[in-house]
Order: sequence, then structure tokens, then C-alpha cells
Amino acid sequence: MRTLRFSTTDVSKGYLILVNPSHPLKSDMRKNYLAPVQPDAAHILLEKQTAKMLSEVTADLECGNGIVPVSGYRTMGEQQEIYADSLRENGDEFTRKFVAIPGCSEHQTGLAIDLAKKSNVIDFIRPDFPYTGICGHFRELSIQYGFIERYPAGSEQITQIAHEPWHFRYVGYPHSEAMREKDFTLEEYTDYLKEFPYQGEHLRFRKKRYNFEVFHVPVPESREVMIEIPEDIPYQVSGNNEDGVVVTLWRERL
Repeated sequence: MRTLRFSTTDVSKGYLILVNPSHPLKSDMRKNYLAPVQPDAAHILLEKQTAKMLSEVTADLECGNGIVPVSGYRTMGEQQEIYADSLRENGDEFTRKFVAIPGCSEHQTGLAIDLAKKSNVIDFIRPDFPYTGICGHFRELSIQYGFIERYPAGSEQITQIAHEPWHFRYVGYPHSEAMREKDFTLEEYTDYLKEFPYQGEHLRFRKKRYNFEVFHVPVPESREVMIEIPEDIPYQVSGNNEDGVVVTLWRERL
């Protein structure tokens, strides 16, 4: 068996971290973990794996001429400036709906990207990204690459952000697929996974050529937690930015 050790620092990092007004970021993404989303948009950065998956899905769709990146990673200072500018130009009600509070923005994780249908004029705060055409195809296919539409219509009370069809968040596969099937926001999925603790029944499902096993490990503050998993099974670990980590085992189907 392989032993895994977790501490409170692990809770606030990974592809499943929940970031919203109730779950602020503990720290900004390190610059050496970032990469440009594409060569002709070198100023727009994402976490390296997120950038790689975005590049792969856009290449698969051959949509480079139809979809453009608008906003990726932002520092705390950049988010503060965007928030202040929106307050001044658009007012409090608009800003609360469409601009995250500094320190509580997914863009500060490097895991979120705002996209737009290519046009001569693109709104930075609310870019046009319809549910039809190439944008609709991206929305469907991107799930296979680990992306979710983060702020769907009808979930505003849960996400605390208005409907944003242009905002996509990388959570990694198979979680993107599981969230789509359950019609869960990240907030709902975070709570759902707590129903499958390490010491209890685990979440199990099949996708593609894998049997997935997922469970939640509570990590109390100022304590190290140790668990054991099978030695030869590929696995992923992500904190939830709340109270623990999520472990995902990938078993290849024979």
C-alpha cells in the first residue's frame, strides 16, 4: 500500500478548490505555475495543465478562428482594479452580479477562463458566448477535457454570481463529467463528495476505459492526516478549500 499524508496546506490547492465569497483564496497562484493560453495571446495566462487542456480542446474543435480568450489569471491587484473600475463605471448592483470580490475570484486561481465568440468588439466583463454554433460545441466537448460552465442560469443563489455563459473553470476529468451528469455547481459537488468519506463508502463510477473511485478526507487544522491507497493505482488529489481533500483513483478496465 502507498501512504499519503495531508496537512492544512493541501486543503487550499488543487483543481477542485471552491472559491467564492464564503471561500476566499489563501494565496495567489505562483507565476512559475502559469502558461500563456496561446502564442498570440501571451498576456493571458492560465495554470499550466489548464492551459494545456484548453489548447487541446480548441485544437480538437479547430475553433481558433471562432473563439478567443478574454481573461485568464489575475493577480490580487488586477482583480482589485477591475472591481473598482466596475463600481465606478457600472455601479454596485452590476458589479456584485458579474465581478467577484477581490480575494474571492476564480481568476486568481489560474483555473478559470473567460471566452468570447470572435468579434470586432468584445465586452471584457460580459463577453458574448452563445449556446449555439462553435461556442455550443465547445461547451459540450470541453467537459471531456475537464472544464465546466461555472455559473449556470438558475444557480445564482448557490454560486453567488449571476449567470455567466462565458466563464469556464477547469476541475479536471472525471469530475467535470460527474458534475454534468448530476447537474451540480461546484458548490453542490463539494458538498456531495463529503457523503463519501475515506472511512466509509466511496463514490464509484465508470467512464471511458476507467473505473473511478472518489472519496473525501477531512483535514483538521494544524494536524497531519495519513491514509493508504493501493500501490499501483494512478491517483489525483485536490483540496476543496474548505475542510479537506478529495482523492480520485483511476483503475483501468480490463
